[in-house]
Amino acid sequence: MIVVTLSKVPPSLRGDLTKWYQEIQTGVYVGNVSARVRDLLWERILKNIGTGEATMAYNAATELGYQFRTTRKDRQVFDYDGIPLMMHLKQQEVPVKHGFSSAAKFHKGMTMSHRRMTKYRKDVKPILSKPLVALDLETTGLDSTKAEIISIGAAKIMPDGQLLQFEKLIRSVDSVPSKITELTGITSEQLQKQGVELSLGLEALSDFVKDSVIIGYNLEFDERFLTEALRKVGKTEFTNSTHDLMPIVKTTQEFLDNYRLTTVLEAYQIENLDPHHALSDAQATLSLAEKLIKNGDLII
Repeated sequence: MIVVTLSKVPPSLRGDLTKWYQEIQTGVYVGNVSARVRDLLWERILKNIGTGEATMAYNAATELGYQFRTTRKDRQVFDYDGIPLMMHLKQQEVPVKHGFSSAAKFHKGMTMSHRRMTKYRKDVKPILSKPLVALDLETTGLDSTKAEIISIGAAKIMPDGQLLQFEKLIRSVDSVPSKITELTGITSEQLQKQGVELSLGLEALSDFVKDSVIIGYNLEFDERFLTEALRKVGKTEFTNSTHDLMPIVKTTQEFLDNYRLTTVLEAYQIENLDPHHALSDAQATLSLAEKLIKNGDLII
């Protein structure tokens, strides 16, 4: 008999384990598989656990007749003369992290993005025949015929692995709704001081994208706003090849609680430094595309 307990793990891992174990209570699995399959499943848990925790107890030739493993950082399995014990580790105090304000997070996100986007990433192997651009927009609402684009972010990977970034604030409205400022951190003052006219922003985006393949998460939303914006300024629509990652994720990750970008990134263990910030979302989406490509789920 094998018992596995999970906490705060991606829903996809919980669903995956039900193929071999029976979930008798939320996060508690029991089953009876061979030692080889048990070890392979533990490796699978370690690979996909994310920031969660797991503990497994199983039959073994010990004095008590069982053994266990854990990923908990405050516990350690300790063998005492053949008897498995769970040793409590002394907890270290974690210093308080400063900089929780929107301005601090915005600054941190920009600093980190510039550090990682202006150089070659050593861990990314050439996997593309042409540039790939992840695109994300921040808008004042959901209706493309009424709302306006206030920020455009894009992240590009070249066939040789080089990463480039694009970001423009768009001076399209006099006042940003308070709910949008709360969500994105973008204020009316920022748009007036740092923003550019919509036509200039779209022209710069076109120069950045060129003939790249465009990807996005729920790309249909961004395409609607881009089409409406290009129509407003009298420019032709983009004719680039596009891929929406959301349908692909829904096919490959059937057990997620929902398919919001935040949930999906957590399932794929991708960090987004500043959610609802166009450039940061675009960078995270590009990382998601890279994983899907390497897994064979996305073909460019």
